[in-house]
Amino acid sequence: MLSVVVWMALVGACVTSGVCGAMIPITLKRFGLDPATASSIFLTTATDVVSMGMLLGLATILIMT
Repeated sequence: MLSVVVWMALVGACVTSGVCGAMIPITLKRFGLDPATASSIFLTTATDVVSMGMLLGLATILIMT
């Protein structure tokens, strides 16, 4: 069960990082900001928060119940 939780969290983190990696620079450019310098901190934060949240949330839901 633990390997399923880790796999699901990994897939979710990869999808999230792909979507955020495409959308954050586009959004920053629309606001008139430089996407090359500003997007890295937003992308790293979003990916870290979502991946850790998914790992802990899925572990809580699937293993603890």
